[in-house]
Amino acid sequence: MFTRSFRSTAVATLALFCLSLTGLVLASDSPDTEPKLTEEQERDFLLHAKVIKSKQSSKGVTSPWRLTLSDGTLTHDAVFQPVDERKNSMTFGNGRTELNFRDSYHFNIAGYELAKLLGMDDMVPMYVERKWNGSSGSVGWWLPVKMDEIERTKQHIQAPDPDAWNKQMYKIRVLDQLVYDTDPNLTNVLITADWKIWRIDFTRAFRLYKDLREPGDLVMCDRKLLDRLRKLDEDDLMVKTKRQLTKGEVKGVMARRDKIVERFDKLVAEKGEGAVLY
Repeated sequence: MFTRSFRSTAVATLALFCLSLTGLVLASDSPDTEPKLTEEQERDFLLHAKVIKSKQSSKGVTSPWRLTLSDGTLTHDAVFQPVDERKNSMTFGNGRTELNFRDSYHFNIAGYELAKLLGMDDMVPMYVERKWNGSSGSVGWWLPVKMDEIERTKQHIQAPDPDAWNKQMYKIRVLDQLVYDTDPNLTNVLITADWKIWRIDFTRAFRLYKDLREPGDLVMCDRKLLDRLRKLDEDDLMVKTKRQLTKGEVKGVMARRDKIVERFDKLVAEKGEGAVLY
């Protein structure tokens, strides 16, 4: 689903020049310098900091809220998504019908916990469960984003380091196949000023399917990520996501994990390790 992301041919100066000129880039008004917090400090802030300002976004099908939080010392923004919808059947505008449809903030939290187990929590922001304004939802750390992937592709902006970019995107592809997101879109792939990629919004992920959604997207893999996938333990995942995923949803993840590992093992056997792993 990220085919165009790999057409990276421009040199660094040209890419940065284009980035500075475009008026369409989604520039965040968050500070470029992020506060240095431990995981527990960040979690505590998201859970307990006071909401001092809020604004609902028109972007995305769930219209999330942008909250400004403050604990008296630190002030930082967060995203709040209270969506938690279940339907026996859901028909979309393109005619596709999904049975046992679910759109839930719980999957954001599960996405972060899974990313932690895979060593990808530097590509998925922290999400916690919190009640605000009478509703429970996920609260996620607001990122200092310069644009999303759909804006980058529309404006034909190339990454200054194509190799580093591609390696990040290969990891995102693996995660997308693992969580089976039925609403994958490029607005959920965010890019910071230093060309770091973040994957957000998993509210329509974690389906029960045991097959991969787009196995052809899996062409290369980070060695450490593949090792983490092999070692991913079902019981550990159950414990980490016990409030967020059902047993069936966890088993779906594990079945897709097996398919991902099997595919990369097959590619290595066919092409050689150097052509598949990095």
